[in-house]
Amino acid sequence: MSKKVAVIMGSDSDFPVVKAAVEKLKAFGIPYEVHVMSAHRTPDAAAEFSRNAVANGFGVIIAAAGKAAHLGGVLAAHTILPVIGIPVKSDALDGMDALLSTVQMPPGIPVATVGINSAANAGILAVQMLALSDPALTEALQNMKQDMADGVAKKDAAMQELVKNL
Repeated sequence: MSKKVAVIMGSDSDFPVVKAAVEKLKAFGIPYEVHVMSAHRTPDAAAEFSRNAVANGFGVIIAAAGKAAHLGGVLAAHTILPVIGIPVKSDALDGMDALLSTVQMPPGIPVATVGINSAANAGILAVQMLALSDPALTEALQNMKQDMADGVAKKDAAMQELVKNL
């Protein structure tokens, strides 16, 4: 059985973005928990969760936040687990503020960061991290990659037919 993945978002309004990560975890059979915690409004709760994550059976933490909220960094500061940041797009700066506040970490406190609103990739990255010690997950990821390659090959074959018939 794989370790759990914690999916933490700074606000419940981030869930429409974060949902794609949860769907990827579910598709791979990864146990997960989803919580709302704020780096600024509930910093003690976020730090406490992160400090206890290993003891509570987590293997990876995904942190989603918009604007310049620094949720990924706060969680990463209090754990040895890998933290994956999802910068969430906001109206003000189209998510660039969230991207920069997530990716620009000081030495010793890394946050692996995916693209703005790229929650599906965060979910897959979490699966890849857990697959390092889980052969069944490794095989499932290999199958996913093959399915993607097969899909591209089918699209190319269809394109060849389309172009041939012009």
